[in-house]
Amino acid sequence: MNSVRSLFFGAALAALLVPNLSATKIPARCDVGGFAVGCQAYTFKDFTTFEAIDMTAEAGGKVIELFPGQRLSADRPGVKLSHDMSAADLTALKKKLAQSHIRAVNYGVVGANSAQEWRRIFEFAKALQLYGVTTESVDQLDTIEKLVKEFDIKVGIHDHPRQPDNPGYRVWDPKYVLSVVQDRDPRIGACADTGHWQTSGLDPLECVKILKGRIMSCHLKDHDKAGTGAHCVPFGTGVGEVKEILDELKAQHFDGNISIEYEYNFGHSLPEVRQCVDFMRNYGGGK
Repeated sequence: MNSVRSLFFGAALAALLVPNLSATKIPARCDVGGFAVGCQAYTFKDFTTFEAIDMTAEAGGKVIELFPGQRLSADRPGVKLSHDMSAADLTALKKKLAQSHIRAVNYGVVGANSAQEWRRIFEFAKALQLYGVTTESVDQLDTIEKLVKEFDIKVGIHDHPRQPDNPGYRVWDPKYVLSVVQDRDPRIGACADTGHWQTSGLDPLECVKILKGRIMSCHLKDHDKAGTGAHCVPFGTGVGEVKEILDELKAQHFDGNISIEYEYNFGHSLPEVRQCVDFMRNYGGGK
């Protein structure tokens, strides 16, 4: 074999052996203000998943992040959204998403009790063509990383607020999250919940900067004040540095989903959520 052919076959073999690090792309049609914008379905936790899909569309969002345990639909009493849904229920979910012109992009916050259950989670995500999965299970990253490579789906480590009485809970700290993901597959990173950082007494903009290049998705929130006792307010009306965070994410070439997770005024928050979407659209010049 001559040297040219050797180089050709060597390059071809290398291409086969190198994993695809692109993961599922979120379509450009989901863009609002320069980002893939929609709701974390927990915003509408008092409603069914099908209603959350419709309310996300009504607010002007283009994507939705699903969470396990939400009632699926009014015509399926007793059925909850999960990675163990029946094939018929999954088909109904896909049909509803298509009818409402909403793209499901993420699933979480979710955990598992075994490697087999993690596989079911990734199979569920692949069936919905999700971009990512959100979890706090840093102790199971060896199992998760294998599935990330196999299924080519991103994983974001989510943060809830600091728990002073539980020092073992550490994912509230972006420096800790970075320490556990930085040597992992590039598709494993953070789900940046900016509101929970605010509750923990952290500067959300600085947290985003700490996790530069490893933010897979974002639960974007604005709060009326910093620290405990705060609540969500429409983007740009609180202390959450939303514009500055968007500027930083843009500079980092972030291409994940931004989920509006409005954890206030449950059951009546649609007007506020619409204001958040409008803020995002105006950020991008009205597009």
